[in-house]
Amino acid sequence: MSEPTLASTWYAASGAPIADRLLEWPPDVFALTNVVLARAEAFRFALSQAADWPPSRFGDWARVVAEAGRGWSAWAEDRTGAAPDLVAAEWSVLREGAETPLEHVAVRRDHRLCEALLSLHAIADEACAGLGVALDTSAAEGCVYRARGRELLARTGSLARVDARLLRVLPKVITPPTGRLTFSRYACVQGPGIDARWHKVPARHRGTDLRSEYATMLLLPWPLRVHASDFHVVEGSVQRLAKDPYGFFEFAPAEGLDLDLLDRVLVSAREEAGSVDVVLLPESAIDEGEIGDLETLLDRHGVISLLTGVRQPTRQPGQFANNWLHMGFNPRLEKGVSLPSEGREPWLHLRQNKHHRWSLDEDQVEQYHLGAALHPHLRWWEAMDVPRKSIQFVEVAELVLTALVCEDLAHNDEIAQLIRSVGPTAVINLLLDGPQLTSRWTARYASVLADDPGSAVLTLTSYGMVERSRPHGHDGSRVIGLWKDPTRGVREIPLDAEAQGVLLTLCMDRATRYSADLRWPIDNTTSCYCVAVRQVRAASAGSGSPPSQSTASTPPVLELDQLTILTAWAEAVSEAAAYAPARIDQLLAEAGACGPWRAELGLPEPSDQLADAIESLGRVVHAAALPDGASSFDALLAAAGEEHPGEITLDRVVRRALLSMLEERRTRQTRRSQ
Repeated sequence: MSEPTLASTWYAASGAPIADRLLEWPPDVFALTNVVLARAEAFRFALSQAADWPPSRFGDWARVVAEAGRGWSAWAEDRTGAAPDLVAAEWSVLREGAETPLEHVAVRRDHRLCEALLSLHAIADEACAGLGVALDTSAAEGCVYRARGRELLARTGSLARVDARLLRVLPKVITPPTGRLTFSRYACVQGPGIDARWHKVPARHRGTDLRSEYATMLLLPWPLRVHASDFHVVEGSVQRLAKDPYGFFEFAPAEGLDLDLLDRVLVSAREEAGSVDVVLLPESAIDEGEIGDLETLLDRHGVISLLTGVRQPTRQPGQFANNWLHMGFNPRLEKGVSLPSEGREPWLHLRQNKHHRWSLDEDQVEQYHLGAALHPHLRWWEAMDVPRKSIQFVEVAELVLTALVCEDLAHNDEIAQLIRSVGPTAVINLLLDGPQLTSRWTARYASVLADDPGSAVLTLTSYGMVERSRPHGHDGSRVIGLWKDPTRGVREIPLDAEAQGVLLTLCMDRATRYSADLRWPIDNTTSCYCVAVRQVRAASAGSGSPPSQSTASTPPVLELDQLTILTAWAEAVSEAAAYAPARIDQLLAEAGACGPWRAELGLPEPSDQLADAIESLGRVVHAAALPDGASSFDALLAAAGEEHPGEITLDRVVRRALLSMLEERRTRQTRRSQ
């Protein structure tokens, strides 16, 4: 067998040759250099002074790399003229060394090739800035390229043009605050095996100052009562009674979701906090048939999103049910608004599957006092199908979150590695578990993620299971949740007597990106932390609001992927309006159909719905009047913020998506100037 070379290593990973075509799209070169440097273990040369790193011939290498990355982003839009000099020079070295054995890179036999790989990796990383979470810039160079990249990400789950079934490039949100080595600030590479998807919901509080960057979350640790009879043995599932016996169970509470109680809890929560942005319920908290009624009630209270565990009963003998996390998003796209007076629109939905079955051994059967339903001498496995691994990342304003179900938090598998690579702002873990004490397993794994990559972690379980958890020799507990972030540490969240829920208020702050290749740290990412925890007791009376009209058979005006793409172009409009208003018409033309760039990226033309939305975006932009002394950005901000009675749903969604992007950018500008 021949010795692996740079070219053969890249071909094995991507199914493609090292060709000049890669230079046209910076994320492709990031993927190539990352694969080669990782396989050769050559990132270590960026840590060695003996390796002359950073290269002394550059003087200020960090500045040169950042400038080359910005120049590459601008060149990638239309490739007029030559690529930036440094990019072209380092690429020439890599191309000439494509047939170099990988081992030569591993032992640094070819010093110049190693230098080119590390420099190209850093430059390509800088050129990936803003392809995920938008960043503030001082110019609009590359805004079209960034919008194209965000559309590619929304459609394929990757920033690169490589087949996503083989390799993905995903945005990196935060880097570890603990000093763990990371060699990129804006992108990361993931191999095959996981279907990763990236979405954006442009929902935020109105305003452009610090007060707009917060979220109020209502934790409902329901069911509040769990009975042993809620655990059912699957008929005929017990096996191997003579040796290592096991069987399957399902969790199927007899009591359904108490919507009247929830209505009164929401009334009380809104009295305390003014509004509720997000509602969370634990693993398996609701039946799949209850999702519509639950979202209808939340819509009446102005809630913008829902995260809940969903259970599905076994329907046919020999077939297991599913257990997943449901994410619902209100298409009103605005937090803290006045309560709706009209019938609700269909919510947008995402599904995050659970990947690891719950297993109850004898100790756990006794800990939860389930012996009346599950014999303690058998190992009991949750009766659920085990799906292929997938992960959903969701941007909401400047916060990027991902959510997991129970044991998925504890497994050091490909999903855990991907989460550490991406570094979402927050990880939410919904469980059907005992008390969320700092001494238990969830706190240990939350600490891992708070250290690396620096994510905040929230866990939530059912109070009914907390109350049942009475291990021998231990007192009972009321701790239903746990919050851990890298700056303020860990916080247990109890449920007080007579309370039915807990309100959390989260605030956002600037955070620093680091890179071990000696680029300068930069404060352009976001962290979140908990600033208030308040108990919620149900009000004596409900809202009294009439039910909203049903939307069960009505499709949303835009699917979530379409909304994500629309928002990508709205963000580009906000960037151009801030720094290069003359480019807005060109940008809108690029967003529309029939542009050759989509074919070059392997993307289909926009659907009719998306094309209509982009056309509506153009109408909002062109209708913005420019008063004397006002900037294009201010005029557009004012126009997007105007309410229009009788406005059709699509136009309202488009206008609010644009308003969110404009306000988000103005908020970042305000922070930067302080």
